[in-house]
Amino acid sequence: MRMRRKKHREERMENCGELMIKDILAYKEDIKAVFEEDKPLHIEIGCGKGGFISETARRNPDVNFIAFEKNLDVLVLAMEKVTALGLTNVRFVPGDAGVLSELETKSRVQRIYINFCDPWPKSGHKKRRLTHERFLLIYKNLLEKGGAIHFKTDNRGLFEFSLNSFADFGLKLKNITLDLHNSGFEGNVMTEYETLFSEKGQPIYRCEAILTEVI
Repeated sequence: MRMRRKKHREERMENCGELMIKDILAYKEDIKAVFEEDKPLHIEIGCGKGGFISETARRNPDVNFIAFEKNLDVLVLAMEKVTALGLTNVRFVPGDAGVLSELETKSRVQRIYINFCDPWPKSGHKKRRLTHERFLLIYKNLLEKGGAIHFKTDNRGLFEFSLNSFADFGLKLKNITLDLHNSGFEGNVMTEYETLFSEKGQPIYRCEAILTEVI
C-alpha cells in the first residue's frame, strides 16, 4: 500500500534541514567531508522510517552514518527520529542506490546496510535487486578492504539469490543465518519491517559479505 503524503512534509523536513544532504555529488570526491569529524563511515540504502539507522547511530556515536531513502514521506519520519534523539552522526540523502555510482570518493566506507529491500521476484527484474552484480560493482568502489555489506531480508528467494551473487563476486560470507531471531546473534537492531514480519512468525534471513580486495 502506498503511503499517503505526510501533512506539512516540506515544512517538517525544513525543520530537520541540517540533517539533509540535498546534493550528495557536491561531496563526490570525498564523501566523508559531509561531516566535520572524521570517523568511520557506514551507509544504509533505503532507511525507511529510520528505526534502524537512528538506533544504530545511537549505539555507535564514534561512527558516522549516511542514509539513503527515495520516499520523502518516510524520509521525513526518519529525520524526525534522529532529531528527537539529538544525534549528530547521521545525515540523509533523498535518493536511491543509483546515485552511489556517481561518487568518485577518495575516502572509503566501512559498512553498507541493505535491509528488506524490494525482492523484485520476476526473473526479468533481477538486475534491479540491490544485491545484483551491477550494484556490487558500485559498492566495491566505495568499500574499504575488509569492509562489509550487512544484508537482511524476509524473502527466501532473494536471500538465496544474494548469497550466490555475493559468492560469485568474490565476497567472503560470514554470519549466515536462516532464522536470525533464533540464531543467538547478538547486537541485532530491528527495522520496522523486521518487527512486523517477526511478529507474524516469519523467519529473518541475514548475512555479511566482506570485501577482501579493493580496486
